[in-house]
Amino acid sequence: MSHAAETSAPRRAQLRQPRLADMVASVLRDRIVNGELGNGDLLPKQDELLEEFRISRPSLREALRILESEGLLTVRRGNVGGSVVEAPNAESSAYMFGLVLQSRRGSVADLADAIRHIEPITASLCAERADREKTVVPQLQANIDASEDAVGDGTQFTTLSRRFHEELVAACGNETLILMVGALESLWSEQERQWAQRAQSQGQYPIEKYRRDVIAAHKALVNAISAGQAEKVARIARKHLQESQHYALAEGSDQVVRATSLRNGFNRVGA
Repeated sequence: MSHAAETSAPRRAQLRQPRLADMVASVLRDRIVNGELGNGDLLPKQDELLEEFRISRPSLREALRILESEGLLTVRRGNVGGSVVEAPNAESSAYMFGLVLQSRRGSVADLADAIRHIEPITASLCAERADREKTVVPQLQANIDASEDAVGDGTQFTTLSRRFHEELVAACGNETLILMVGALESLWSEQERQWAQRAQSQGQYPIEKYRRDVIAAHKALVNAISAGQAEKVARIARKHLQESQHYALAEGSDQVVRATSLRNGFNRVGA
């Protein structure tokens, strides 16, 4: 073969050898997401990990930094140091989803529109569950009872009202939708929480009839779910969302969704 033919032949791409840190991070990541290491568990001490993986201390530290950057570990430094497992959950998923949405300048109106399209699907799935009388109806009815008790407190009522929607999604039986729509619900609940606080502090929270209408819509949803009327459930859900989102949207539908406020909300819940 001539020199020209040799130089014109395509060169094979050189395969990248995975770094030791990446390989160790992959093993530990699998242990976390597969449940071998639970939320709040401490990783074995670094000396034990060094012995297990036969790598250098800098490589191990790099592996832990990778997992920390992914939100799967919290590394405590100092005398009481250690690596605490942060198992993935709906809250962390909602927060990361919210950060992406915020970076894309997603508006509050855009978020509300997505929920109006997708939540009715999850509601109808609740009505299709054969076990709905045990797994769906009781918890939704308990929420309605609590909402009726809180009808005189605007911010508490809003919290419970939004929880009804979150529980509705969580009961649909489809894990993919539970995570995806649950992230949207968490973001929207935070928008409504902020609206309710401002409205109540300014004496502008809607009159009690509004709260009674919300409860009536929730009761109609539960009755239709109990009866297994999936199409009716979807229709009620769409109409109810259209009406209930109006107030939070009225004060700034073009505002960008703020995921940082969602994380603050999680901190308040866990406080």
